[in-house]
Amino acid sequence: MQIDIQSELANDHRDDPAQLRRTPAGKEVAVSTAAGRDEILVNDWHVIADASSLSDDALLATRLMGIDLVVSCLGGDGAIVKRADSGEPVRSAERYGFVWACLGEPRRTIIDIPEAAEADRHLVTGGSIAVKVSGLRAVENFLDMGHLPFVHTGLLGEEPHTEVAPYKVAITTADEILATECKVYQPLASPSAKEGFIVDYIFKVMRPYTVALYKSNPVQKERLDVIVLFVQPVDEENCVAHPFLCYLKDNIEAATVRWFMQLIFAQDKPILENQVPKRLPLDPAAETPIRADASSVYYRRWLRSRDVTYGAIPARA
Repeated sequence: MQIDIQSELANDHRDDPAQLRRTPAGKEVAVSTAAGRDEILVNDWHVIADASSLSDDALLATRLMGIDLVVSCLGGDGAIVKRADSGEPVRSAERYGFVWACLGEPRRTIIDIPEAAEADRHLVTGGSIAVKVSGLRAVENFLDMGHLPFVHTGLLGEEPHTEVAPYKVAITTADEILATECKVYQPLASPSAKEGFIVDYIFKVMRPYTVALYKSNPVQKERLDVIVLFVQPVDEENCVAHPFLCYLKDNIEAATVRWFMQLIFAQDKPILENQVPKRLPLDPAAETPIRADASSVYYRRWLRSRDVTYGAIPARA
């Protein structure tokens, strides 16, 4: 599903140079930004478009952290990103089938996904889905195993398998949140599944607006399918979700992988858009978590400790 972002909302790894193309202007021009806070976000890379949505004869309008951007395609030269208000070039790159932008000076490389280099996987962009809620809410929802039996009934969960067993959460040496030993019964974990089984989950929050899920493959259960959710903070209460899927090719077509991801997200979207408040509260007293919310608790603490406030309701001093 490709969308015009504005109209929809209105109604520590090294990069392989061969995979990463930057605009010549982007290498030389430091682009100013109106954002006066959240340097960790301003100086990082964000997905702003599915590259397959670009064409040589049309501009793509989008927005990142409240700043309107225009993306143009120059054929073999890749995408060019500029600010809509001033025409200033914005640092940009292409990787994993997406266009990326950095509003400031990049202090980190684009996230490395080793599974994307494995030849026996489908690499699928799951569509760009506009959601009327903070992108931080979208990441937190992705971490929530408790909703699976009730929102994705018959697919990613079902009654009476509603209890979330204890699991482990830690901050890694790479400053990522890692949740392990997560186990969920799923009737249809993937379109390639022939029966329900207990699926192993591993969650990894890589950046404030990026989260990955590693889950058991139904055919090769010793290996994991990978779903990465790149969330574009359009503004503080609107986002675009850009799923990237690295699925083993056994008994499944790329188009089916894409369809299944869009089906799951279509079930999540109305739940997300009914969240109140739309921004994510970071005050520990704002919401009362339960044991199943361990990942969420870590995520909110992690955001607070890194002074991330864009898309959040900051904790009281």
